[in-house]
Amino acid sequence: MAKRLQSPSSINTYLQCPRKYYFLYHLKMPTSPSIHLVRGSVAHLALEHLYQLLPEVISENHRENLKVIIVELLKKFWKEHQEEFNELNMNEQEIQSYFEETKGMLINYINQFSDKVDAQMSRGLDFPEAFRKLTPEVEKEYRSDDYSVRGFIDVIENHDGIVRLMDYKTSKRAHITDAYKLQLAIYALLYELEHGNKPDEVGIYFLKEGEQVLPVNEELVKHAQFYIEQIHASTESDHIDDYPMKTSPLCKWSSGQCDFYEYCFRGKDIPKEPLKRVYKEPKSDSNKSF
Repeated sequence: MAKRLQSPSSINTYLQCPRKYYFLYHLKMPTSPSIHLVRGSVAHLALEHLYQLLPEVISENHRENLKVIIVELLKKFWKEHQEEFNELNMNEQEIQSYFEETKGMLINYINQFSDKVDAQMSRGLDFPEAFRKLTPEVEKEYRSDDYSVRGFIDVIENHDGIVRLMDYKTSKRAHITDAYKLQLAIYALLYELEHGNKPDEVGIYFLKEGEQVLPVNEELVKHAQFYIEQIHASTESDHIDDYPMKTSPLCKWSSGQCDFYEYCFRGKDIPKEPLKRVYKEPKSDSNKSF
């Protein structure tokens, strides 16, 4: 039987709870809309389009200009996702508070990016040259048929010969969790398989706080290989009994519960066959780390 195509998200879902993995990836059961996923997608889109600017149109006061531009991009994509926001069980004031929080995160990112631009300009570059030098590849998919795994990398930077793979997170805590580390390790492995050499660093732009990075070494790549092999060995079966529940605080929390709580703890009937839908993974993660 062919291996199932995995991703950092699916692997971390299995590690969080094998039963949840079964519901999502075998039965293709739907999940509830989430403010964290929707606003994460919007923030990603705003940052992705930021780098499509023609830097020549930016005035000398580039820091303030970039802040205005990122806020306008946020407004544009927030509006385009209005239907998804409408599906949330939230009032207008609550959604507006998330908009303001996201705006603050993006402005914080612009301040950090502008610091890097200023550093380049102090070496004699003008703004367009500095902007282009710092412009990364964005939203690139990597895939390995040998490992049967794929991943979307938010940012690939190559500055002064140093290659960094970075991911954007809107998490409230700026901490590289075990789940984030595994995600980054898989990115490093995929990059090496594609290009024949390892990136120098992997890391996360925590939009609320700042960036954190990890050096890429053989140990990190083997970390990814181990869990990819484990997930393939653990998900060969199509039987629900081979995917046990893993009870944790993520089953039910103060403001809600897992989408599958009723099936696990209240005896709700579980579909006997996969639903006729394709489960589409979000490119951005929610704020809940595993």
